[in-house]
Amino acid sequence: MTSMAEVMTKQEVWGKEGLQETASSGDSGHATEEEDLTDELDVTLDTSDLKPEDEKPSEQEIVWGNVVKFVILHSLALYGLTLLPSISLPSWVFLFLTYQFSGAGITAGAHRLWAHRAYKATPALKVFLLVANSMAGENSVYTWSRDHRLHHKCSETQADPHNANRGFFFSHMGWLMVRKHPAVMKAGKTINMSDLEADSLLMFQHRHYLKCFLMAGFVLPTIIPNLLWGESLTNAYFMAVVRYVSVLHFTWLVNSAAHMFGMKPYDESIGPSENRLVSLLALGEGFHNYHHTFPYDYGTSEWGLRLNVTTRFINAMAKLGFAYDLRSASPSVVAARAARTGHPELTRQGMAAKKAS
Repeated sequence: MTSMAEVMTKQEVWGKEGLQETASSGDSGHATEEEDLTDELDVTLDTSDLKPEDEKPSEQEIVWGNVVKFVILHSLALYGLTLLPSISLPSWVFLFLTYQFSGAGITAGAHRLWAHRAYKATPALKVFLLVANSMAGENSVYTWSRDHRLHHKCSETQADPHNANRGFFFSHMGWLMVRKHPAVMKAGKTINMSDLEADSLLMFQHRHYLKCFLMAGFVLPTIIPNLLWGESLTNAYFMAVVRYVSVLHFTWLVNSAAHMFGMKPYDESIGPSENRLVSLLALGEGFHNYHHTFPYDYGTSEWGLRLNVTTRFINAMAKLGFAYDLRSASPSVVAARAARTGHPELTRQGMAAKKAS
């Protein structure tokens, strides 16, 4: 029976190192050949390895052990909600801060830094984000990034771990309650993870993930409020559970709601959409049509800091010298791509032009 930490995986992939484009390929969102430094590791949308039989639905085998764990976890979280009125003001502040902190471990860490390499970080920031990621409890950075790169490579096919075409519940959390589709297992072997395997910090967390998760996710968040301002251990523990389940669902919404509801300014042919509510809840991860079109952009949006706490955080770290080599898509590339595959009038430039006219 797998551990709760091993069950709670989430979900996005590498782009290209350069952002300059030739006139003939200015709408692709990809770098020129001269600047393409991720060629052998590139896992942008590519289903050429999949055969027709790989797209056939497989018999869905429920993993009942995982179902039971989810039932228990959500029961504890529901009870924790009844304790919210009784916790102290410092505990409310701590709950909010740990939600932001653990969320950043997914959004700024596993997602934008490690899965997509959208920016680079100093060792100090990497350690900070690894601790935050361990608190989030959505599996190790290594496992999360592998699943996410696969999600981008085979988006909305049977090889996508949380294929949105299989329904809202499946893409939200159901995929964690059933055996993986054979196509997921097959395509997963094609994902090159050598860059993360060479990172000793990441592999340490991967090898000792359960201990890291329990310590950062529950032990410390239970002890700290009790020692520093006298919150009861019971209240502190259940607040940790509420925070954990909240972060899980808010980030899972990126896989479900942001693949089903919203506008598609940049590429109308794909499922991912611009969903502002998801961006608000998931610290800026809901600008999903943009993200799947320009996966290398560290901001995951052309709207700057609007509803994007994670981008604010990365910008702050860059000003302090902890983050560097931030990559983004140029306005000309965004405009050209939207003109070819999307709805330019819905982009930032399009809306600004409409307002000015």
